[in-house]
Amino acid sequence: MAAASSDSKTPFSLDSYHVSEELGFILPEPLEELPPYYQPWMDIALQVPEAVHSHRLRSLINEMPLLSSQFLQRHRELRLAHLVLSVMTMGYVWQEGENDTVEMLPRTLAVPYWEVSQRLGLPPVLTHADAVLANWKKKDPEGPFDMENLELLVSLPGGDSVRGFFMVTLLVELAAVPALRSIPIVINGVSCGDTDAVTKSLEEISQSIQDMTEALKLMQEYVEPPVFYGIMRIYLSGWKDNPSMPKGLVYEGVQTEPIECSGGSAAQSSLLHCFDELLGVKHETKSGAFLTRMRDYMPPAHKQLIQDISLQPSLRNFVQQQANKQLSQAFQQCVTRLLALRSYHISVVCRFITLPAARARQLRNQSRDSEGEMISRAPTALEERGTGGSGIMTFLKTVRDQTRDTFLTETSKEMKHHS
Repeated sequence: MAAASSDSKTPFSLDSYHVSEELGFILPEPLEELPPYYQPWMDIALQVPEAVHSHRLRSLINEMPLLSSQFLQRHRELRLAHLVLSVMTMGYVWQEGENDTVEMLPRTLAVPYWEVSQRLGLPPVLTHADAVLANWKKKDPEGPFDMENLELLVSLPGGDSVRGFFMVTLLVELAAVPALRSIPIVINGVSCGDTDAVTKSLEEISQSIQDMTEALKLMQEYVEPPVFYGIMRIYLSGWKDNPSMPKGLVYEGVQTEPIECSGGSAAQSSLLHCFDELLGVKHETKSGAFLTRMRDYMPPAHKQLIQDISLQPSLRNFVQQQANKQLSQAFQQCVTRLLALRSYHISVVCRFITLPAARARQLRNQSRDSEGEMISRAPTALEERGTGGSGIMTFLKTVRDQTRDTFLTETSKEMKHHS
């Protein structure tokens, strides 16, 4: 191991990036209530699924008072406000499905939503930072952080599958916390040539990525594919790259020109962006551009962390220069596990989107059972697309293949030979 350098550079730390020691990117202890002045928002947000089902949500929002956002002071208040306004917006836009969308969000919703979004540095659409990171509470505050003890603050149409989808995704975020904590140790170890510290931390990261894959497997247990595909997906969709809303959405009282926003996407989670930058995964132009654009849908501090990791000396080069067997193995294992996570995610997308899409096409002109009815009602515009607007399978497979190219040379050749 090389001697530590006497470099006076400040060690890399997660302190300034709104990353929690225990929860990573998850917002610790989200508020469940806004100040009383904002009760009209809470009252509507808590009944979005029922109000959409009874076709009343648009009229409830049209009759809502215009409230000022100035009484929202703390970060957690702003995050809860953004979450409830986001859920109301998704319900308002998609209440009647893809064939009766709206061109304008009413002023009573659009103006405060825009103001809150500007203050948080988030776009005015439902994001991963809202629906997953800031949308949870423990039933028993002293109990474990697991599926049985977690519930949503607000929901969307789709019943238990909505809770399952968001809570499983939250547990994937939680599984990544040890890996996030290890990133500064890797960066500082590379800076001062501490091979042992880098090796040990890469082993931690590798285990953590495997735990993320295991957490993601809960999706099969807690989310029903027909419900996800036939009911939920449209409420996670945005108004960019979406044929149902080709012009975007006008936010009344904000600006007269329509605004385009992508819908929710796993690419809005900061986790894999951090791992990609740390390990040196290079994405090709088109998929890379989509991933970079998704960073604008993250809390600014998390986006900054990804950027700052990318500016650090290359870990991959360090591993190659050290020519240390244990270090190389730890690096390769990280890439292997990241590849396995991405491959598993592809199988999840296949189960929840690709297969139901094929079934929907097949069922449209046939007599249907209730599950078939649900699937065939799904929006046709989204058949082969992710809710973030990407052509989903091509995108995911390209990203996976770029991950494979990150292996150190010998393994890379071997993997290509077997794939």
